[in-house]
Amino acid sequence: QQVGAVNDRPDFCVCAFSRKIRIQSSIPVGFPVDIVFTSCYTVSCASSRKTNRKKEEKRMKLVKAYNSVSLVLRIVIGMVIGAALALLIPNAAVTAPGIGILGTLFVGALKAIAPLLVFVLIISALAQSKEKLGKQFGTVIVLYLVSTFLAAVIAVIASYLFPVTITLTEAASDSAPESFAAIFTGLLNNIVSNPIGSIVSANYLGVLFWAIVLGFAFKGASDTTKKFLADASEAVTKAVRFVINLAPFGILGLVFSAVSTSGLAIFTEYGK
Repeated sequence: QQVGAVNDRPDFCVCAFSRKIRIQSSIPVGFPVDIVFTSCYTVSCASSRKTNRKKEEKRMKLVKAYNSVSLVLRIVIGMVIGAALALLIPNAAVTAPGIGILGTLFVGALKAIAPLLVFVLIISALAQSKEKLGKQFGTVIVLYLVSTFLAAVIAVIASYLFPVTITLTEAASDSAPESFAAIFTGLLNNIVSNPIGSIVSANYLGVLFWAIVLGFAFKGASDTTKKFLADASEAVTKAVRFVINLAPFGILGLVFSAVSTSGLAIFTEYGK
């Protein structure tokens, strides 16, 4: 370390060469060197914090500008950009596979987080509820069954009104159940399957069953445990919002993959 006079001003300049630090200043040599080094270090840290703060402000402005646009509009823009990139890039499916993987990642993230969201939310809601759940729970079950039935009916009607031919790459290996008893047995097996396995395989019957059981079991838990469950459900909800907020990029990747493989004919096929 060397301290020497450079000019009439006590400006500090810290230079590093091969892990050695040279401190140049107009302060006399008799001045404590450790204090001079501390001053230089403080000035350097302050400048670095200011630079990092500016970068953080720029990032926050970009995030706010992105979130200020409607999600539907962002998805439409993602579709247009995905189709345009697939048409402009030659042999896009081979030369730019990184764009298409955005759709795979988005769909995978949704499939992964959805069962966990259902599991945690139901447990937290049942554990913290202080009122009798008989009527409310019955209403939820009825709405679930009715909505599922209506969805099945609409799907069947739509399949007759808009028939679609699907070409299978491989022949189906599974056979249909032979009797109602086989169907009912399979249903019961899905309900009581391993809760972790149900979350992993997206078996929502098992997820709902074990979430309800654990939710009632946690009703007698301590306030700390219930607070943890509430915080966990809030954290998972934020994670879902984050994934959904990235939907435009996922849709961009999905449209890019579809158009680069089949061209714009996919849109006309859906319109028929």
